[in-house]
Amino acid sequence: MRKLMTVLLPIFLVVVMSSLTTSSSGAAKSDKSPDVVRESQNLTVYIDQLELRPDGGVLTVDPIEWYSGKEAEDVFAKMEPDAGIDGPPDGYYIVNEDDRLERYPVAANAQVLMQIYDHTGNPEDVDISWNEQISLEKLFSLFQNTGVLDVREFPYHLTIENGQVTSIVQQYVP
Repeated sequence: MRKLMTVLLPIFLVVVMSSLTTSSSGAAKSDKSPDVVRESQNLTVYIDQLELRPDGGVLTVDPIEWYSGKEAEDVFAKMEPDAGIDGPPDGYYIVNEDDRLERYPVAANAQVLMQIYDHTGNPEDVDISWNEQISLEKLFSLFQNTGVLDVREFPYHLTIENGQVTSIVQQYVP
């Protein structure tokens, strides 16, 4: 019995002491009210569809994993060990192992930045214009006009705040 007490007493003390120093209501509380905290996330996607609505729109997207630089080289080596080349051809690597589509509401004032798109309908006029700001309505029209350049072929980086897309940035890929 004495040996059992010698073993159990330290365990009992640890349990009692740890219960005194933590609380089930959460030891670390934010001093910000829930109305002030902005939950934000970044997501890289292929845009499947854009619907316009009076309050903004809805994006239907296919989330992807976007890697660049050293991280792209590491993921490429792991995913493509028999590729016969040292790394991803253009310095980026995309992983899309899941075909599921997700829908996100888009804020009416969402910022849209494009790198390349059909400005005139003339293939000779298609040129890169880094971070050119356009309206959500213009993006919608680009998704309808795929004759010269299909902007759905490019990945997009989304910023989602409080469940709504607030920024759409086209990723240029050569």
